[in-house]
Amino acid sequence: MSGFDLLTPELVLQAVTQAWGFSLESSLSPFPSYINRVYGLRDDDGREYVTKFYRPGRWSYEAILEEHRFLEDCREAELPVVVPVPDEEGFTLQDVIAVDDEGNEEEYLFALFPKRGGRNFDAEGEEEWLRLGRLLGRLHQVAGEREAEHRLVLHPQETTMSHIRELSDLVHPDLRVEFEDFCLEAVERISPAFEGLDYQRIHGDCHRGNILDRPGEGLLLIDFDDMAVGPAVQDLWLLLPGRRDECSRELNLLVEGYEEFLSFPRRSLDLIEALRFMRILHYSAWCARQRKDAGFFKHFPGWGSKAYWTKELEDLKDQVRLGLSAV
Repeated sequence: MSGFDLLTPELVLQAVTQAWGFSLESSLSPFPSYINRVYGLRDDDGREYVTKFYRPGRWSYEAILEEHRFLEDCREAELPVVVPVPDEEGFTLQDVIAVDDEGNEEEYLFALFPKRGGRNFDAEGEEEWLRLGRLLGRLHQVAGEREAEHRLVLHPQETTMSHIRELSDLVHPDLRVEFEDFCLEAVERISPAFEGLDYQRIHGDCHRGNILDRPGEGLLLIDFDDMAVGPAVQDLWLLLPGRRDECSRELNLLVEGYEEFLSFPRRSLDLIEALRFMRILHYSAWCARQRKDAGFFKHFPGWGSKAYWTKELEDLKDQVRLGLSAV
């Protein structure tokens, strides 16, 4: 079975109704989320919500609560985020167990959020890049006030080594040794640059698709599902329209806005292309965990083939050749 085989619309509605005591309309609106299952729903008074059923096995109960705690910390600091709705006892994370006719079981952890819309925010002018920098400076100011013990740590010796081990058995046999040797050598090369840096809670997936503009209100930072512990620069480089050497103007403006609230560790700018290398492997490992899902190969045709791994290895080599010279 894949993670969501037992999750039906009926179970979603029943679970949300029982957890929060809402009287809901009978229709669900699926959102285009592949990692988790996300649905829009409405109660009988017309209030709109979004419920997120977390992919089984991806995060522990404690790790998801740390995501919720981060969001609540942001709300208390008047940062523009969407916090989960607590039930009558104050709990924001619920669970439900599904059982099929053959006795197969799956536990689903889920949460409920008020629906908040907005349009995608694409920074172009100087002031817009400064706004993004200010938003991240405020975010990291709050992030540094608490630790997260159960989230992913973005360090090559931890996350990337884990991804390499996870992927090695899936690489085509003709490429496996070359893949392993190359990736291990790259990890050894980039690891020293990460030593001595401050690590803290970060958004973890702060690309432009996760920042909305709400007319009359301002920017809204969404989707903390990949919240991690890592260097501050991780939340900046994903916003850039290209490589670091192509985006000095945008990067300088982000840092300028950031430093209106918090000093930025400028040495971490040298990690940008190393973090891009790590993200390539992170994405491949993410795909590997989802490959048994129904419809996976419709979305990712050819994943896992020799042609796929040939291209993956070429991309990793290009990243090392073009991007790691500063490390």
